[in-house]
Amino acid sequence: MRPTSEQELAEFIRATNGPLDIRGGGTRRVRDGTSLETGGLSGITLYEPGALTMVAKAGTPLVEITAALDAENQQLAFEPPDMRGLLGTTGEPTIGGVFATNASGPRRIAVGAARDFLLGVRFVDGSGNIIKNGGRVMKNVTGYDLVKLMAGSWGTLGVLSEVSFKVLPKPEAQGIVSLPGLSITKAVAAMSRALGSPYDIAGAAHLTETANDKPDTILRVEGTEASVTYRMGQLKTLLGDMGEVVTTLSAPDHWTWVRDLTHWHGGAEDVWRISAKPSAAPELVARLPEGTRVMLDWGGGLIWAATQPGRDVRATLGTFYGHATQVKGTGFPRTQPESPGVAALTEAIRRKFDPRGVLTLGLSED
Repeated sequence: MRPTSEQELAEFIRATNGPLDIRGGGTRRVRDGTSLETGGLSGITLYEPGALTMVAKAGTPLVEITAALDAENQQLAFEPPDMRGLLGTTGEPTIGGVFATNASGPRRIAVGAARDFLLGVRFVDGSGNIIKNGGRVMKNVTGYDLVKLMAGSWGTLGVLSEVSFKVLPKPEAQGIVSLPGLSITKAVAAMSRALGSPYDIAGAAHLTETANDKPDTILRVEGTEASVTYRMGQLKTLLGDMGEVVTTLSAPDHWTWVRDLTHWHGGAEDVWRISAKPSAAPELVARLPEGTRVMLDWGGGLIWAATQPGRDVRATLGTFYGHATQVKGTGFPRTQPESPGVAALTEAIRRKFDPRGVLTLGLSED
């Protein structure tokens, strides 16, 4: 089913009896349910560059959003990743899918996640009710903040029909500060020092696989050319005792590689996304199964791990402050099992929004 209006979407959900496989552009997992595609709900309905605000129907392709922003030298600052190459899927990512999955890339450490830019939503709940929450400007919310609740809910609470969100200007220049050859422990220390400095880091990653087979710790700074040049110089001094420091203005974009995991495209491994305290990253990496390929993002707060198929990374890691999500592969619950109290709260919320259970093919299903 591919509704072309919000009313048609609501009528379809009201009439359905079984679980729905809700899809934006079909770039993520396909479920064993009745297909419900939001691609028919497409189009930018409002764009005010001066107010840094856009409103679009949920099924609008991300390329259309990006093209409109490019024309005004603006961007989605939270840098949504494109997982098609990693997952081997096709289709076009949609703006509704971006916010439904809270898809946020390397710049999250500087500007926040996708949910932090979401201003308002329209959606249809599991009973077929059309619900509106939020608005088109940044403001404090009175009552229930359903905007934040919908972000990252993966369609388990409602099907997005329209989103309004904030955008930001593109930076004039980009610089890369690179520290080659660091161990993971030293890399996390270097990234933490840089992130704690006043030099406005817009990306901090540690690559264990590079073209020259040496690990590379990379920091991104953005802004005017003069500001970027100054801050790179200050960071070189700040990190000088950590080893070699290389600075490059207008460097090749390492961040597509970081954001989309391009070096793992076409691989047969399972891929896990581990969110934890940056200071815990070295210990957690040491616990991973032998032969695991690793990359760190968010200053060490996000660990990407590629393992042999069928490895239960959660069992290997044991108890830690954070969570592990299986992004690619099968055989395990996709999300970290919740504690009994949190699970009960989650279930109670879902029952309110979806009492018939038609939106249950969510993130936790295999």
